[in-house]
Amino acid sequence: MSAQRKVYFNSRFVSEAEARMSIFDTGVKVGSIVYEVTRTFNGKPFRLRDHLERMYTGLKLLEMNCGLTMEQMDAATQETIEANRACFPDGVDYEINHDVSSGPPKGVFAEAVDGAGRPTVFIHLCPLRTVAHLYDAGVHAVVPPQHSIPARLLDPKAKVRGRVHFMVAGLQARKIDPKAWPLLTDEDGFITESTGANFFLVKDGALFTPEPRNILRGITRMAVMEMAGQMGLPCYERNLEPYDVVVADEAFLTTTPFCIVPMTRFDGHPVGSGVPGPVTKRVIAAWDEMVGVDTIAQAKDYAKRAKG
Repeated sequence: MSAQRKVYFNSRFVSEAEARMSIFDTGVKVGSIVYEVTRTFNGKPFRLRDHLERMYTGLKLLEMNCGLTMEQMDAATQETIEANRACFPDGVDYEINHDVSSGPPKGVFAEAVDGAGRPTVFIHLCPLRTVAHLYDAGVHAVVPPQHSIPARLLDPKAKVRGRVHFMVAGLQARKIDPKAWPLLTDEDGFITESTGANFFLVKDGALFTPEPRNILRGITRMAVMEMAGQMGLPCYERNLEPYDVVVADEAFLTTTPFCIVPMTRFDGHPVGSGVPGPVTKRVIAAWDEMVGVDTIAQAKDYAKRAKG
């Protein structure tokens, strides 16, 4: 698109090229950034308030003050959407990114760095990411050597940018299969989550998902659990072992940009019949009805457009 996207940066709008963080910022120094990614359906943010509530809980856990109330952050988000209206016409969906750091610290940098002691706040929009081919083929997930960081060391329920263990897990997974997604385990060997996605398996007509102690409590995960109750699908939070995945009837992953993605192979073995199963398809159909978008058709259409 010819229109240039604008970024909300500390109460003003700048171009993406101008949205720069100080090298002294705690977000650069130690990766101390609490963030959220929200997507739209038919141009309307999906569960934005849930995303903001999770972000503000993360800020509280890390004792960070972003300088804005949740209502002010919501208003700034709406302003950002309006400022980028020409970049995303009606009906075109996109992602909304929030990033908050503590900014450059006071003390030794106070005289040299503009904004020392004040938080850094970004809000920006970007085109919707897609994994169109995976809705038919499904994900191959593998358990990498890298474990999840346990909640007793660092609570994963605070969504932070400093997740180098996710990057390591991804690198390890791709050494096993260049197209694989990692499915991490905790220090006791129980399944936790993928990198940026929550996990569900289907067994005997019921959904099972890892108990929430050592995972990010995903907004899409929460929505699917609520939806399952409305569909009459039993849904349980349990400690799940890799063995449970091997003997599962079906499995899928949930994540904000991609919604619900079938998982058809695990550590080289087919999950169930090795193709997206009937319960997974039923959940996707119910999701599409809830959000008012055929998410698979949309992903394939956007992927086709991206290729030109």
